[in-house]
Amino acid sequence: MVGDLSLRGRWASAISSPAGTFLRRRVLNLDGLAVALLAAGLLLWGTGALPSERAWEVGERIAPLLAFLLTAVVLAELAGRAQVFDVAATWVARLARGSYPLLFLWCVALASATTIALNLDTTAVLLTPVMLALASRVGIRPVPLAMTTVWLANTASLLLPVSNLTNLLAAQRVVLVPTEMAAVMWAPQLAAIVVTMACLWGFYWRRSARGDEVYVPPERPAAADPWLFGVCAAACGLFLLAIIGFNVALPAASAGAALLAAAAFFVRRRGELRWSLVPWRLLALVPGMFLVVDWISSLGLRDLLMSAVGTDGGFAGLLRTAAVGAGLSNVLNNLPAYLSTESVIPADAHTQLLALLIGVNVGPLVTPFASLATLIWFERCRAHGVRIAKLPFAGAGLVLASAGVVAATGALHLVA
Repeated sequence: MVGDLSLRGRWASAISSPAGTFLRRRVLNLDGLAVALLAAGLLLWGTGALPSERAWEVGERIAPLLAFLLTAVVLAELAGRAQVFDVAATWVARLARGSYPLLFLWCVALASATTIALNLDTTAVLLTPVMLALASRVGIRPVPLAMTTVWLANTASLLLPVSNLTNLLAAQRVVLVPTEMAAVMWAPQLAAIVVTMACLWGFYWRRSARGDEVYVPPERPAAADPWLFGVCAAACGLFLLAIIGFNVALPAASAGAALLAAAAFFVRRRGELRWSLVPWRLLALVPGMFLVVDWISSLGLRDLLMSAVGTDGGFAGLLRTAAVGAGLSNVLNNLPAYLSTESVIPADAHTQLLALLIGVNVGPLVTPFASLATLIWFERCRAHGVRIAKLPFAGAGLVLASAGVVAATGALHLVA
């Protein structure tokens, strides 16, 4: 069922193409991309093309990000192996009781909560295979579930610093703790999710697109190791409590939660604590990307972006900033797009910086490489036999990116 996706001629169709084959083989090779960017960054540093003082400044800024990324991904991987996400997804399908509209609402809630609480890459890494496996178990088409996952992995990543690496960078710049960021970004986040829901239903979940009236709910979920499941679920909960309830620094909170989950695995399934849990390619990709982007900015990109973004703090100016971030994200990637554009925004223009955050979080939905989460999602879909046609993906993504950026920026203008 998972591999049979011939929805002929509809937006939800998933057929392969020569261009799609090229993208899967070339663009989506994350290992090669990570190594290439890190090597390029080190080369620029070593040859003096990027001054040593600038390279050290980059290193100081990304050190906390890398610490968080390392521990958060390990926590998410261990929680996934303990079946925390499998059990959650199965309960979602059971709670909907065979109703597609209810299943839609529950899937939106699950994908949004995972993205907000554990970041968009966690949603792409762990929730994607869970959703696809769930589609196979209950006998429904996987495309609606897959698209719900990837779209909300991006558009639901505005609320907290933990939700996206770009948010962590913005929180450093604006000096916002999680509760303060949520107090400003709740309205843009709500607007982005509502627009995403409308587009998901119109393109993928409506009766004529999904093809079925009802589905058969799965059996009651049961973790293979209830004790391990309970500890890892508690670790995720404590992580959220630490960052939201007590404003604990993100690297410290994620490290503590990851250590708790690792301790549980050490007791119950020691053999699964392997070096492969460490996200090596991400740890190479991020510093390499920072170094390369910093060098590119010194070649004149900064002046071009300064002219494009402007300094208008009104709604038109905020929308212009968000649009630049969204457009650049789909040309490059949302992380370098944020880094490049952030440098041209005045230090005290906090609302304009948050508008940029909307652009680089809600906007990267058109190209497969627009965000790391989307790259990972394409790989996970391919591994499960689900082939996503690039042109329908880009067309629907363009509609959502445009509407979502406008709605979220309007909400920011109203509350900021």
